[in-house]
Amino acid sequence: MTVGLDWVKPSMRIGVKLNLCSARKPEHAATTHPVMAAELAKLLIERGAEVVLGDSPGEPFTPAILKLVYNTTGVRLCEEVGGKLNDDFSHHTVSFPEGKSVKQFEYCTWLSNCDAVISFSKLKSHGLMGMTAAVKNLYGVIPGTMKSEYHFMHQDPNDFADMLVDLNEYVKPVLCLCDAVEIMEGNGPTQGTSRHLGLLIAGKDPYETDRLCAAILGISEDEIPYMTAAKRRGLVSAEGSADYASEAEKYGLHDFVRSGATVGWFSPTDNDKLGKKILKKGLYILMRSKPKPDESCTGCGHCARGCPAKAIEIVKGRARIDRRKCVRCFCCQEFCPTGAMKVKRSLVARIAAK
Repeated sequence: MTVGLDWVKPSMRIGVKLNLCSARKPEHAATTHPVMAAELAKLLIERGAEVVLGDSPGEPFTPAILKLVYNTTGVRLCEEVGGKLNDDFSHHTVSFPEGKSVKQFEYCTWLSNCDAVISFSKLKSHGLMGMTAAVKNLYGVIPGTMKSEYHFMHQDPNDFADMLVDLNEYVKPVLCLCDAVEIMEGNGPTQGTSRHLGLLIAGKDPYETDRLCAAILGISEDEIPYMTAAKRRGLVSAEGSADYASEAEKYGLHDFVRSGATVGWFSPTDNDKLGKKILKKGLYILMRSKPKPDESCTGCGHCARGCPAKAIEIVKGRARIDRRKCVRCFCCQEFCPTGAMKVKRSLVARIAAK
């Protein structure tokens, strides 16, 4: 665990960006485990650093919401070892001219006030990107409900993936840790099933960290749009995960349950010729998944309030989705408090998988 901390200097202010996506207990495997977060804080403090830990969940970025999240996820444990949980809920616009998808964006101020940022993610299935780990973790630098706005602005998976890469290139975390002790599969990233893997994955680069995560889960990099985006921009080698074959063989899963089916390979890229773009676009339309409530929907309205496209209304006590408006961002699935909203694979995708 001490490997990779030789850069820490006394009096440094280090921000630890956790995955605290919702007020879920540690045993649900939706958030970075508090014991691991506390142990990291302890190691940093022993080296003389000031440590601030936090995140911006998809709910409003307010003291009341974060208090609930901190208490429920158990990260108050970090305070017992001398860490500080973020209490700055302001944000500001930052400029990033080098960005491909975003040239400026709203950024949580508490991270701007840090000398270095560590990304401490959670390994989980994800309906839109296929997997969430180090790269996706930095989506939390955008404050609260503004994430829904960014989903709406970046409806195409390739565009959204490039936006994630832009965020990582702006933040440039000095260390990427991924809590893969108890991972989430199935209806991730908040309502899936916990599964023991028993790993702590670490790397200096978010893309290489996620490359190892994908190899262990048995997910092809071509099915993870942000990995394709990173390759296209020369931020990661194009060879794939061959370097991690031994780790995948030793620790890998052969039956990891995905959250629906991502179709990153079928999404057109800038380098495709017109005919290939048309073909891939057609396949993408046929293969793409969609959110759909099951019989356990209570009609609470949480999904309707959080939908950036305003595509959901509650009719006779159940959520109803207007497919003409739905942008397939899966915000409704991610933040459904009961897990009733599921990612449904298309008939074509189910047939192709047989």
